[in-house]
Formats: sequence, C-alpha cells, structure tokens
Amino acid sequence: MPSRTNQSKTQNKLNKHIKKVRDLVDGVLLLDKPVGLSSNDALIKAKRVLNAKKAGHTGTLDPFATGLLPLCFGEATKFSQDLLEADKTYETTVHLGITTNTGDTEGEAIDTRPVDVTVEQIEAVLEKFRGPILQVPPMYSALKRDGKAYYEYAREGITLEREARPVTILDLKFLEYSAPFLKLSVTCSKGTYIRVLGEDIGNALGCGAHLNALRRTQVGALTAEGMITLEALQADEAPLALLAPVDALLSSFPAVMLTEELARRFLQGQRLALGKESVEVPQEQGRVRVYHDGKLLGTGILQEYSILAPERLIAAKQ
Repeated sequence: MPSRTNQSKTQNKLNKHIKKVRDLVDGVLLLDKPVGLSSNDALIKAKRVLNAKKAGHTGTLDPFATGLLPLCFGEATKFSQDLLEADKTYETTVHLGITTNTGDTEGEAIDTRPVDVTVEQIEAVLEKFRGPILQVPPMYSALKRDGKAYYEYAREGITLEREARPVTILDLKFLEYSAPFLKLSVTCSKGTYIRVLGEDIGNALGCGAHLNALRRTQVGALTAEGMITLEALQADEAPLALLAPVDALLSSFPAVMLTEELARRFLQGQRLALGKESVEVPQEQGRVRVYHDGKLLGTGILQEYSILAPERLIAAKQ
C-alpha cells in the first residue's frame, strides 16, 4: 500500500496538470494602473481575479507611469485596436536639469545642469511643440529592429540610429512650475513618447530633463472617471459588476438599430441596403456600432447610398 505522503505527492502532481477552467467574460475594465507594475502584469492580475478566459490591454504604460489602462475581456478584445489608434491625454511632471539614460526615473542620471528658466521662457518653448512635430523614438522602448527590441540593444550599451517619426501634440498645457519641476497636460496622437517630449522640452530650455511622473487620464473617449484600482477589484465580492459593457469602446461611433431580419443577415456577413429599409441611418459615412433589440451585434462601415457592410461581429453565445 502506498503511504499517505506518496499519495499526497501524486495528487499534487496531478493537480498541477489540471488546467483551471476559465470563464467567458465580456467587457472592459478601466484600470487605474499603479506605479511599479508593467501593463502586462496588471492585466494578468485582473484576469486572475475575474477568472477570464481571454483578455488583452490597449497599449502599454511604462512601469513608472500610472492611470488609465483599459483592459478588454472576451468579445471586447475584437475592438481593442481602436484604442491603440486613439488619441491619449496625460498629466506629467518634468524634472528639469537632470537627464537620465531612459528619459524617466527608472534610469541612471547621465547629465546634470543648472536650471535658470522663467515661466515666460517655458511658455515660449512649449509653443514650439504644439501641433505636428518630429520625434526620435527612445532607445529604451519596445520598438524592434531585426526582431530585437530597442531596449535590449540599449541594455547591451548599443545605440542605434533611429529615424524621427511624425506625431501630433494636439494640446499642451502649462499647469504649474516650481523649479525644477514643471507640470504639464498633454493630449497627443498614437506613437507619441511623453518621455521624449519631456527630454526635448528640457533640451530646448538648455538644461535637459527627464520625466519624474506620468499619469494617463484619457484614451479616446474613455476617461479617468470610473477607474478601478487593483486593490478595489481584488476586494470586491462581485468584481464582474465593475466591468463596463463591450460597447464602451465604441461610444464615439454613431449607432444603427436593425430589425430582427436585418440583424440576422448582418450577422451572416451580408451587406445591407439600409436606404430601402425602415431604419434610421446616420448622415455621415464611416464606422458605426450596430444593435438589435438593445444588444450589440458588432461594428460596420456605412458606405455610399446607405450601404452597411459588416466589419467586426460579436460571436453569438451558445
């Protein structure tokens, strides 16, 4: 007869090989990412709390950054690309006078210069960074060359030539200056590195700079209102109730309400001539969110002559 100890060891081994059954969870969590945690680690923790089968985040925040990190679960992941493309708003504190090798507080100081600038000088410099600008991506970034991330080269002491890329600073507001700390609000296009913006502003002021703090407050139409911390998520007895519906990602698109027959055809991938139907059609062409009986069916493209072409569809629950 095997001993109880051996039986227990055997059972533990079996348990390790048994995969936990995950739930089909659909929705969006507006997570307030804490400092010191990577976006992927934050996603893993939230996914574990919700016991969700499928999840993804919508653009990373650096570990030192905090704020709005929309996490998509289940069917919402089909629409996460929209947030990757969306404009974003941040509040940041730029530490003038000290340059680091990463452009933020996680790096090592590589240059220190005296700070002797006025608010008037700051305002004049900020004006140069409003609108379309060119920005050189930082070496400490996840961009890749020859299948290898820039930050991997940087950690090996290798600096690569990088081409400047066009980005747009849609809004750049001066908030506060208490030397050497400069607080700003930035709304920018996708692909903008706020670390680089802070460095470039410091260089333009003649003293250098790095980011002391960074907090994201808006992604597309999603705002900081309603954000949930990981602690609150983990402590909630009904965490699924904290999720926003899938169409929270699509609120900026006009809505189209279909009849039962049109909904059936739409879900089969058919293009619909809405001009011939008793359906209210938005005036502008482009992307729309499509519903039947209050239920989101997916997104479509409204084309010329009120033709609705299916784009991304919500899977029917079995």
